[in-house]
Amino acid sequence: MNSPAARHDRMAARRRTRHRAERRFRMLGFLAVWVGLGFLAVLFAVIVDKGAGAFKQTMVRLDIAIEAPGMGPQGTIDWNAMLRMDTNAMIKKALRAAFPDAGSRREKRALYQLVSPNAPFELRRLILDNPDLIGRSATVWVTASDDVDMLAKGAVPRSAPADARRLSDRQVRWIAALEAEGRLETRFNKAFFTSGDSREPESAGIAVALVGSLYSVLVCLALAFPFGVMAAVYLEEFAPKNRWTAFIEVNINNLAAVPSIVFGLLGLALLLNFFNLPRSSPLVGGMVLALMTLPTIIIAGRAALKAVPPSVRDAALAVGASPVQAVFHHVLPLAMPGTLTGTIIGTARAMGETAPLLMVGMVAFVVDVPETILSPATALPVQVFLWADHPERAFLERTAAAILVLLVFTCAMNLLAMVLRRRFEVRW
Repeated sequence: MNSPAARHDRMAARRRTRHRAERRFRMLGFLAVWVGLGFLAVLFAVIVDKGAGAFKQTMVRLDIAIEAPGMGPQGTIDWNAMLRMDTNAMIKKALRAAFPDAGSRREKRALYQLVSPNAPFELRRLILDNPDLIGRSATVWVTASDDVDMLAKGAVPRSAPADARRLSDRQVRWIAALEAEGRLETRFNKAFFTSGDSREPESAGIAVALVGSLYSVLVCLALAFPFGVMAAVYLEEFAPKNRWTAFIEVNINNLAAVPSIVFGLLGLALLLNFFNLPRSSPLVGGMVLALMTLPTIIIAGRAALKAVPPSVRDAALAVGASPVQAVFHHVLPLAMPGTLTGTIIGTARAMGETAPLLMVGMVAFVVDVPETILSPATALPVQVFLWADHPERAFLERTAAAILVLLVFTCAMNLLAMVLRRRFEVRW
């Protein structure tokens, strides 16, 4: 039993068992990676499928007689009269001219529902930008209603029974006639990126949310990055190792795991109620996000400083540099890639937070794009939250599109972190 041949066979059997276990481990790891990528691909595919339609908008072409407003002295245009022009009546008249078979009042109301309620405002802006159209008949493209948009893009099947869609059979026939005459087109939805929120889904955009998110992130970085780097440098390089610093380090690690809504409650109680800062402003939102991001930057900065070899410090001190000079001239620049990576990852996480921004009032209905960090605004995650609560199918489409934009921003920031890591990383 204890012969060399038997011992060799037992060792070979154990070696084969170990190799099989290693192959199973590698196979399971490979399978786990591909399962995760598969779920991620399915998630992206579902979001793209549901949100791609929001980047297109259906437009209706109408032949509109632009009525001349009252004229000012010496034949000048009375701009006040232009602002009071009944563009709604002009659009209704053009629709009646296109479909004279709509005779009853009920049929006319159904006909007017083919265009967006915001179409009169679009026509007024067009006339104000082009006063030479006054008194003429012009071909104008106006935004179709959300129901027409959904039907034209195939989100609502035309073969569905009338009680399963919001458009009547008569309205569907009118839409088919518009398509046959080339009066219905689906174009790139530029307004989705240039307009603010709206109660009409066909006119709703993410411009306010984009600018609000940008301002909030800039405020977050302006506060969190310098304070986080300074705290990391002090705790890692200069702070004495005692119970007080150990207590601080434990609490910093705990703050990184605190639920985000707690920071929102802190911002509500301290920034809004005590300091009376402007509600719904990117300034307050950015300060709350900075409180969330600060522990991540401190932890990443300390890890990056700890990764710098002690020989760098020793060499700087040996040639006469002071401890402060050794840290800020030699150690910190070498640790900056890791610090920047942690900063960008923490900021990307903060950019997707909703709960703290809800608590500080960035859930307001805002139409105008904010001009400063003190203007009322909302943010992309909050805009997604608001649109997801609407029952209209077009708002669900825009919700998915806003999620796509948010994912693109988040992926871009993570890609930037990877590029900075590879660009500035020093291998020891």
